[in-house]
Amino acid sequence: MIQYGPVRRNMVKYKVKVSTAGTSMAFTTNSVFIKLVGRQGESERTKLTSIIGALDFFQGTTSTFSVDCPVSLGELVLIELEKKALLKAVDWFPTKIEIESPEGDNYPFPIYCWIADGKTHLFREGKALRHFEDEHPLSKLCRENELEKRANDYQWDIAEEGIPHCMKAGNPLDLPLEVRFTFTKSTEFLFTLSTGLAELNLKGLANSKDTWKTINDIAYVKSTAISDYVREHWKEDAFFGHQYLNGVNPILIRRCTALPDNFPVTNDMLSIHGGRSFEEEIKNGNMFLLDYKNLDGVEANIINGEQQYLMAPLVLLHLTPERKLKPIAIQLKQKPSKDNPIFLPTDSEYDWLMAKIYVRSADFSDHQLNVHLLRTHLLAEVFTLSLLRNVPMVHPLYKLLIPHTRFTLQINNLARGFLISNKGFFNTYAASGGKAMKTILQRSTASLTYSSLCPPDDIKERGMDSVPGYYYRDDALQLWAIIYRFVEGILGYYYHTDAEVQKDSELQKWIKDIFFHGFLAEASTGVPQSLSSVGELVKFVTMVIFTGSAQHSAANSGQFDYGGWMPNTPITLRCPPPTTKGSSSQSSMLEALPDVAATANGLSTMWLLSKQSSDFRPLGHYKEEHFSEEIPCKFILDFKAELAEFGAAVNARNQTLEVPYTYMDPQLVENSVAV
Repeated sequence: MIQYGPVRRNMVKYKVKVSTAGTSMAFTTNSVFIKLVGRQGESERTKLTSIIGALDFFQGTTSTFSVDCPVSLGELVLIELEKKALLKAVDWFPTKIEIESPEGDNYPFPIYCWIADGKTHLFREGKALRHFEDEHPLSKLCRENELEKRANDYQWDIAEEGIPHCMKAGNPLDLPLEVRFTFTKSTEFLFTLSTGLAELNLKGLANSKDTWKTINDIAYVKSTAISDYVREHWKEDAFFGHQYLNGVNPILIRRCTALPDNFPVTNDMLSIHGGRSFEEEIKNGNMFLLDYKNLDGVEANIINGEQQYLMAPLVLLHLTPERKLKPIAIQLKQKPSKDNPIFLPTDSEYDWLMAKIYVRSADFSDHQLNVHLLRTHLLAEVFTLSLLRNVPMVHPLYKLLIPHTRFTLQINNLARGFLISNKGFFNTYAASGGKAMKTILQRSTASLTYSSLCPPDDIKERGMDSVPGYYYRDDALQLWAIIYRFVEGILGYYYHTDAEVQKDSELQKWIKDIFFHGFLAEASTGVPQSLSSVGELVKFVTMVIFTGSAQHSAANSGQFDYGGWMPNTPITLRCPPPTTKGSSSQSSMLEALPDVAATANGLSTMWLLSKQSSDFRPLGHYKEEHFSEEIPCKFILDFKAELAEFGAAVNARNQTLEVPYTYMDPQLVENSVAV
């Protein structure tokens, strides 16, 4: 009998299931090859083919193949994956590969990245491993090669001295494929960006040189339930105070234990309910302070040849017996002087209203540049870059944090192009554009502290732990605790001793990069330069997740709610503040408010930034299966369950509130800084 080709006797079969992402353009028609690597040998390079043929790697499909080997390979360690094009290369996004051995053991291989070239790519089996546990020579090489490639793909850059460093990339197309928007996200974002003015019926106003003639003329479109409330109540003192507890900048306010020397308020000026003195109310814990000192002396922007104005106010608020927080004194500049009067609620209607408008305009700049841009976007980019450069996919920290980096690099790249570039929104329309923006960001960076990024520490330091109606505080502390328990469970499963943390060189490089590139190597920030204990690691990782999810939502989601009625949050003011009392009127207010073009573009931008995309991922919803071990997977399920229970409690509470606080409802909080 004539034999054709080699005789293949007693071959063992490995069942290989390959899943392709369901997102648009994730499929490939190219040939795919695989090699299995186990502790007792390797398979041959095998082309993956089935009866489906060209549809094997179509988007949203899972296809099954067979790989034959002469003998069992033992425990599988990694796979080599290769995509070859006969004519034209087609990028491919596999999500995971699951392999069943002849012995019936299952080995998951998380992929979750684009394969765009014809090179061989190595992927580790799903079990998380620190570097000192990685014993297989090829596995170690895989780890080293992955980090070497990432260090080349993700490079640090300095956009501006004195602020956190960023990724080196000219535009979104310079970013590696795996960190770019999905096709859906990209299409939606560009559509919203290009149609924002039209969607708000403001297109005809965007280039207007007119000013507002009456308060009723001011553009007000596409309202939300809260923006309707704002328009109705924006002049009220109680609502002014409410915004510093539950608006988009709820971390500035602090309990006043002693009046600053540069804010010479006296008892004679104040009218406190019940005839109490200022000193008594301080002792009773009923006085609170807003201090915009980071804005002091900045060189405000010039727009269309016209000087704009930005103040650095000091505001004293009083918690009344009715538990309402109300402003009782406002000084618009830091240095007291005769032409810098302290405005009071007993002053004329427009004197007092104008003082509050200048405060709200200052708050726009502090919120956008410090609380929103710096403390969430820029720090999240540092956390993301450091993770990608220093921690391989197989590491438990990577598996834990990678969902919390989704789209962050691209949204920040777009922000640098559309919002804070030379021709961006801030430089074109905001008082804090131009030289002011650089100064504010540098000062805010210099004032960053680790404790201010951790709600339990921050709220205690600001003396805000017992103020009634502070729903930001209530929700932030609850979410922090839930995230902390989740992180503690996951990391505690892998790190049993402090010594294991100390000897994990990849972990230590990660934190060192964050300290240097995010906090500019300033020990005074309190940010650790290395990690010495499991507890220290758990707290820091909790802060990283909280910053990119809950804190970003608190700073971002309500922008249009509180800014949709422009007089409540002016992005700029066109006149200097009053220097004497009795000089303000409705006409002087309208003259100071942003013009028609600035208003239209401001509303459009806030609408865009507040808008949720269709591929939004709520906190704790991890579509990608990076963890494969039973216990970490259970912690993820418990995390989702706790978040759902907390969300139900938030919704129940909000039913009883005149102004609901929704920005930390877990169903509305995104996993990452993605918008």
